[in-house]
Amino acid sequence: MEFLGGANSIWKLACRRAISDGVPRRSLYVALIVGTVLNLINQGDAVLGMASINWLKLILTYCVPYAVCTYGAVSYQLKKADVTLEPFPPRFSSCGSFSPSFCCSGASRN
Repeated sequence: MEFLGGANSIWKLACRRAISDGVPRRSLYVALIVGTVLNLINQGDAVLGMASINWLKLILTYCVPYAVCTYGAVSYQLKKADVTLEPFPPRFSSCGSFSPSFCCSGASRN
């Protein structure tokens, strides 16, 4: 990702991607579903009143899926942007001259 001008710009772009394009909402939905399931598994007895609830574990159990989902979305968006910004390899027409989509005669290549 040299086109961004260094690591500082990459972090800025990643932070912008993390708070835009529906990423926070999707991450919240995933965290609520996955976090609830994990809390029921890990602290089921506390939820049912048989033990005390560990509040730190409860909060972290929701934070981890949120962070993982956000990281996945941002890394996908950055990779997708990197692929679309790379120049395409040069193509040569059937007549030997460089032309991305037309031959020397102007006829379209298929």
